[in-house]
Amino acid sequence: MNLLLQTTHSTLDAAIKITGSKSETNRLLLLQALFPNVTLSNTSNSDDSEVMQKALQGNEEIVDIHHAGTAMRFLTAYFAVNEGREVVLTGSKRMTERPIKVLVEALEQLGAKISYEKEAGYPPIRITGKKITASKVTIAANVSSQYISALLLIAPKLENGLELTLEGEITSVPYIKMTLALLNELDIETSFKGNVITVYPKQEVASKVMIVESDWSSASYFFSLVAMSENAIISLNSYTETSLQGDSALVEIYKQMGVETHFMGNKMTLVKQLDFKSATLNLELNNTPDIAQTIVVTCLGLGIGCHLNGLHTLKIKETDRLEALRIELTKLGANIVVTNDSLTLLASDKINPNIKIATYNDHRMAMAFAPLALKVPIIIENAEVVSKSYPDFWEDMKKLGYNVSEIL
Repeated sequence: MNLLLQTTHSTLDAAIKITGSKSETNRLLLLQALFPNVTLSNTSNSDDSEVMQKALQGNEEIVDIHHAGTAMRFLTAYFAVNEGREVVLTGSKRMTERPIKVLVEALEQLGAKISYEKEAGYPPIRITGKKITASKVTIAANVSSQYISALLLIAPKLENGLELTLEGEITSVPYIKMTLALLNELDIETSFKGNVITVYPKQEVASKVMIVESDWSSASYFFSLVAMSENAIISLNSYTETSLQGDSALVEIYKQMGVETHFMGNKMTLVKQLDFKSATLNLELNNTPDIAQTIVVTCLGLGIGCHLNGLHTLKIKETDRLEALRIELTKLGANIVVTNDSLTLLASDKINPNIKIATYNDHRMAMAFAPLALKVPIIIENAEVVSKSYPDFWEDMKKLGYNVSEIL
């Protein structure tokens, strides 16, 4: 499905309801599988979370998680400790190209039984669940935080808990802290001192309802819209000023692009700061790589430059996001340079109209480029890919006055 996006005005006024964070939901779904007396509320309606839930509740030998990277990492750890069950964990063609070796080796250090069905280091993998008594493991600190969180989430069910040593400089710290905070909410004891994380064993937890905060990554597109608008007030539900999600850094980042953020109760309101002049952005995004696409497209729309660092994990996402950004932004007329871990966009007020944006089976490519329709008509190819994290995205764009029409 290819969608033509255009709008006749750049004044925005709407209230949008975004479902729960995919990151929090998937962590809590795994914890609920380990501790069935935990109840969840405001869970994500994303494809990734539905795939994760289906895998945890099913009993098939072959578990196909399609494009869901988080599910691949979390379920690898979950099935490794699910005694007596053997599964083959697989996914889409792109998923079989995304490395899993670091996590598999860490689980094998603990005594897990995992083998590769095809290419070593990549899915599909065969996992034979068993009781694990070892409690110490070392992993590189600069790998995807999902590997680290996968180990931490199963840790309370290990007979002796887990002492996880991270070697080197730690990236994506907020996601690690989110995982530990969710464990703490279930009264599971943890500590994070220097480069050592400890999770203490706990076989049972008290019954509890866990309410998932709405997704900050999904909110990023509305920050982008407000920044590019002439005048805007957009309110978003179920957000708090003290969030577990690293992408809440959006508040401070977009302040530099003329977006004011106000909190009242559980509602967040984004307001365009009139007559604000944005300057070139220099940002370190080690802790928040998922919002890099949104930020660079916003800068293009505002006619400002940016230099974004700490993006090495983007190369192993749904696509190589750095290369995808370089190709698509160049089509729009941008002057952009990418390296293995950075992106530099030069300031320009030129944006080519009616460009077809390829999405590379990557939900964030579709949504990050959509706000540009405030500036020029734009075509999003394979627009249905947004269902991976935000199925209602195009309907919410219509609420903001977007003309969204399907074309060949």
